[in-house]
Amino acid sequence: MPPRRTRHVALLVETSNAYARGLLAGVRKYVAGDAGWSLYLAEHSRHETDFSWLEGWEGDGVLARIENVETARFIRRLDLPTVDLSAGRLAAELPGAETDDRAIARLAVEHFTERGLRHFAFCGDERFAWSIKRSTWYSHYVRELGHRPQTFAMKSSGMRAVDRERLAEWLRGLPKPVGVLACYDIAGQEVLEGCKIANLAVPDAVAVLGVDNDELVGTLTSPALSSIEPDTTRTGYLAAEMLDLMMGGRELDPGLRLIEPLRVVARQSSDIFSVSDPLVAEALRYIRDRSDQNLAVEEVLRHVGLSRRSLDHRFAQTLGRTVHGEIVRVRMGHVAELLSSTDWTLPQIAERLEFSHSEYMGVAFKKYTGKSPGRYRRDLAGAVPRQAFSPERRTRAATER
Repeated sequence: MPPRRTRHVALLVETSNAYARGLLAGVRKYVAGDAGWSLYLAEHSRHETDFSWLEGWEGDGVLARIENVETARFIRRLDLPTVDLSAGRLAAELPGAETDDRAIARLAVEHFTERGLRHFAFCGDERFAWSIKRSTWYSHYVRELGHRPQTFAMKSSGMRAVDRERLAEWLRGLPKPVGVLACYDIAGQEVLEGCKIANLAVPDAVAVLGVDNDELVGTLTSPALSSIEPDTTRTGYLAAEMLDLMMGGRELDPGLRLIEPLRVVARQSSDIFSVSDPLVAEALRYIRDRSDQNLAVEEVLRHVGLSRRSLDHRFAQTLGRTVHGEIVRVRMGHVAELLSSTDWTLPQIAERLEFSHSEYMGVAFKKYTGKSPGRYRRDLAGAVPRQAFSPERRTRAATER
């Protein structure tokens, strides 16, 4: 067999933020599988419009985050197979791969409601389609619960001192306690700084959740920022796989293939139990403090001094689930945390959390999350097998027209 011709691929993906670097990690994983690509990448931001570094380039395909009209025009002039990695759809004729903003909004609302919050707000950046979509879906889910969301739009020029004061004033005027979803982690950092200016306690008055799980930004703030972690490795891998098919002559339908986020990474900024019932609050604290124990419902009942029927009724009224359901939720969350933060074996995790054996833990975890512990850990690590996400097997069977 003659050697396969090397394909020259340009990556118009910014290197300035964690989300885009995660996409590049997914592309790298695909290319490592002997794709036969030569990559062209320059360091730039999401607003970059200078593509002079590609002058004279004779390429075969492009992976691009088309976040502005100048980039869309440049892509059209190239007239090469291209996969879009932005929700902006500024070149709607192209196929694309993106994070599912609807799923992000759903996770955020679930995260806040699990903590007993009944007031919800959104801090967005209207320059970006993905921020607008997150706001729209967040408002949708909040209204489904019978609540009215509040929204704040960051200035397109960035947050100057006067804008931070405006944000602080908005935060002061929100009903408390409130859960604020920031469209991405930088906006979450701004919300935390605004809370300092407004003398608002985090998370007791304002619980804050970002998106992207940028570990540097999330831990640079005080308190540390909770964040939703998108599956950027999977998204980048899928985009690369799609481009490979297109460069081989395959025509793909336009529209976005949507990838669901991985999880909520809970840190101090949303570590709150805001419930009006003091006995439910006490039970929640008791359960959370014993997430590494094989806790029985009877122990919680003895601690708060109520019957099971009475406490279950209070839990249902306050949280929409039973005491047993809350124990399972907290326990499975601790399993997920250890799967993501350690390299412990399943028997080691089961022993640490006082499960009778690892097989039982695995069955319970899969029933709760829909994934086995091994699959959950592989997904977090971005272990994406070749052909796992071909366009013929689309995630969510979703193509957004």
